[in-house]
Amino acid sequence: MAKVIEVDPEGLRSWIASAKRTLTIESEAMAKLIQALDGPLGRAFGEAVRLIKQGSGRVVMSGMGKSGHIARKIAATLASTGTPSFFVHPAEASHGDLGMVGRDDIIIMISNSGETAELRAMLDYAKRFHVKLIGISSRAESTLCRHADVALCLPDAREACPIGMAPTTSTMLQLAMGDALALALLEDRGFNAAQFKTFHPGGLLGAALTHVNDFMHKADKLPLAAPATPMTEALVTMTEKSFGCLGIVDDKSGELIGIVTDGDLRRHMSRDLIDLTVAEVMTHGPRTIAADTLASEALDLLNAGKRITSLFVVDDKNRPIGLIHVHDLLRLGVK
Repeated sequence: MAKVIEVDPEGLRSWIASAKRTLTIESEAMAKLIQALDGPLGRAFGEAVRLIKQGSGRVVMSGMGKSGHIARKIAATLASTGTPSFFVHPAEASHGDLGMVGRDDIIIMISNSGETAELRAMLDYAKRFHVKLIGISSRAESTLCRHADVALCLPDAREACPIGMAPTTSTMLQLAMGDALALALLEDRGFNAAQFKTFHPGGLLGAALTHVNDFMHKADKLPLAAPATPMTEALVTMTEKSFGCLGIVDDKSGELIGIVTDGDLRRHMSRDLIDLTVAEVMTHGPRTIAADTLASEALDLLNAGKRITSLFVVDDKNRPIGLIHVHDLLRLGVK
């Protein structure tokens, strides 16, 4: 059994006050960064996006310490949004990992001071082999910014750490700049949900970005009947297919014109149900879905309906080509 720890009210107030101070300092720094984009930083940002967009190689991220952790995250964000990217540790670069950097690649180095000694080998390599270099730093006169082809100089902002030592505000700004680059590139190339799924096939993201066509029930699994079908036959079909519904298709056009659900059966139980045809029992104009709809959108449609558990998938002529059930979405892990 977990031990219950009582929190002193005075201590709690102190912790919350500390959190507010941290977030206030960081939000003020973020406001400075946004404002700086209206000046020289904005022009440099545009040049960095152009450089990456026109490049034929990959984006090589690098940084030491906390900046290195930020560089790893930016590399992951770039790669997952359509810009090939990876991380090279600067200390390992001079021990063989520089061989991972191609002549057509673009290096993005992150260093708050711009003077990190471990970056020297990569700086020299970039200069020697004319590899384009983008530097992200808070010091415009630093070695990194002076040697970079494009220098993204972040605004001067104090660290949120009360002793001004732990990288907090500075790494937040670095990460924000990396996200801004990744998303500017994403928007510029029109990167869409289908492409995003290609890089996120697993987990909840992959499930939500799956298309209805990928998991719908097809062909002979579909519970379908003509309007004149007697309810005696319809009930057998509904039982065999076990979706709790029956799609009614027009004899000539093949269009879906109605649906019989468990609810329709209950509404007609007072009459002689087995003497009726499906046309007399069905609900007209059932809700449908297209095959290229995302699984997340399909779940929204099911949730928006009252007690709807199944949806017929139709083509552009409203002919049924598949069926999905809410259990299919649950099995996929869509939420």
